Amino acid sequence: MDNGLFNIFIFLVAACVVVPLASRFKLGSVLGYLAAGVIIGPFGLGLMGDTTKIMHFAEFGVVMMLFIIGLELEPASLWRLRKAIVGLGGLQVLLTSAAFTAIGMAFGYSWQLSLAAGMALSLSSTALVLQMLQEARLMDTTIGETAFAVLLFQDIVVIPILVIMPLLARHGVPAAIQNHANLIASLPGWLQALVVTAVIAGVVVAGRYLSHYLFREVARTRLREVFTALSLAMVVGITLLMQSVGVSPALGAFVAGVVLANSEYRHVLQTDIEPFKGLLLGLFFISVGMGMDFGLFAEQPLRLGVTIGLLITVKGLLLFILARLFGLNGLNGLGVAFALAQGGEFAFVLFQFAGGLAILPAAQAHLLTLAVATSIAITPVLMLVYSRFIMPRFMSVLPEQNYDRFAEGNAIIIAGFGRFGQVIGRFLTAQGIKATVLEKDPDQIELLRKFGFKGYFGDASRLDLLHSAGAAKASLLVVAVDDPETSVAIVKLAKAEFPQLKIFARAHNRRHAYELDKAGVDYYKREIFDSSLAMAQHIMVTLGNSAEEMRIKAAQFRDYDDTALKASFAFFDNESALVNFARIQRTELERILQDDAAEDGQ
Repeated sequence: MDNGLFNIFIFLVAACVVVPLASRFKLGSVLGYLAAGVIIGPFGLGLMGDTTKIMHFAEFGVVMMLFIIGLELEPASLWRLRKAIVGLGGLQVLLTSAAFTAIGMAFGYSWQLSLAAGMALSLSSTALVLQMLQEARLMDTTIGETAFAVLLFQDIVVIPILVIMPLLARHGVPAAIQNHANLIASLPGWLQALVVTAVIAGVVVAGRYLSHYLFREVARTRLREVFTALSLAMVVGITLLMQSVGVSPALGAFVAGVVLANSEYRHVLQTDIEPFKGLLLGLFFISVGMGMDFGLFAEQPLRLGVTIGLLITVKGLLLFILARLFGLNGLNGLGVAFALAQGGEFAFVLFQFAGGLAILPAAQAHLLTLAVATSIAITPVLMLVYSRFIMPRFMSVLPEQNYDRFAEGNAIIIAGFGRFGQVIGRFLTAQGIKATVLEKDPDQIELLRKFGFKGYFGDASRLDLLHSAGAAKASLLVVAVDDPETSVAIVKLAKAEFPQLKIFARAHNRRHAYELDKAGVDYYKREIFDSSLAMAQHIMVTLGNSAEEMRIKAAQFRDYDDTALKASFAFFDNESALVNFARIQRTELERILQDDAAEDGQ
């Protein structure tokens, strides 16, 4: 059936069925979308067949993703990453292209074909990597920033690759490509560069000085759908403009996002575009899965396996070496290598372009396209292995000297020195009470030391580190780490090994409070409960109620909720009983507070 509505229906059903299953087993949405594409594609159930058209449409999701990422960055952030962007990114593309060119020539292919394929294979999948990093909340980590810097350079280098490709053609550039590559393809090289620079400068100027007035006028209509239409029209317009001058649309959209990063309309833009970005990216990954020809696996398993193995191994090894040279530790370097070792979506376009130039024969183009698609499908599995097996093992075998040496033995140990732990540490320090601070994020430790706080690099979930920190002689352990599972693990470890320790812990929510209580914690505090209750109290005072009365009621609410929470622990493993208990407690709380109000009014 060749019906647009039917195709949309199949896409949505496949996404809604397969992706939640993948997420439930902690495989990530990307692997779910890829699996959905394989199932409904021409080499699966055959429900959808035109992969090329779908992929061209879905690539717009990559453009939207880079626009949103640009919105979250500022020029200062880009300047901070300049070394990784130009240095690490530039060397990665150059060395990877050279390596694959040498491999191609060693297998007997011409240097033109080898170089064209090598340049295409040097690029990684922006859509895949950024989606994985965002889902894993790694964008703000060393791995995330380094991977993003390399991907950004790859988007920039697409322009010179498109310029180099026609020079490799043995019989000249076909007229069709000359006439339709872009609007300025027939101009001299220096003039093309001038036009491209002028267009990018125009986007920057318009974004900084003109967009504000346009968005303001549209916002005054108070019609949300018109603002959404303007947001989409702006991204589509930038894409068309960049395509018309031969620039990567994703790069143009990213530049526009960076320009608008300081705009007061940034968050509205992000909210409006986010749903479209998510759906289009999902469609893109489904189209990649649809394009995986398993018949070719059966016909040429050895050749295809060697190609995929060389792609991931060579690229990953070069990335790991470069990451280490640029100051990343072994664990982060391995994470960057695993994340970027695949081929990229733009390789599909370059293979097609090289085929039109008669550089790359159809058979090789088909093989390389399937190798890239398979490498994209393999990457989520590699990252799953990295996060679940390699990272914990790597952390567990780190020699003790890699951590800071503890020059003091204090009665109080604070594990985790983020926002929650810092407030506790500052309050204790202000009263002359010393605490030993453990924090496993080295960047956080350096930042704290710049502001005069003393902290030690160390993972509190490791028994040897707790011993080194003086847990055997300390009297109190404050567990303020961000991850709830790690928090419970630290409490269980400390309770088992250091029975004299009183343990105070940060609880993220009611479920976490239950887990901490079950683990034997001496005291826990829900991290946002007091601040939320304080604001609710202030709201009631603002509405005209007595400040003293609201202080008393807030205290009643706090005491009642704490008691009810502890009582609810008996039902936490029985959902229906827990729901009934919560309803009864809510009704009782309302009765108590309203009875007090009635008494006050008499």
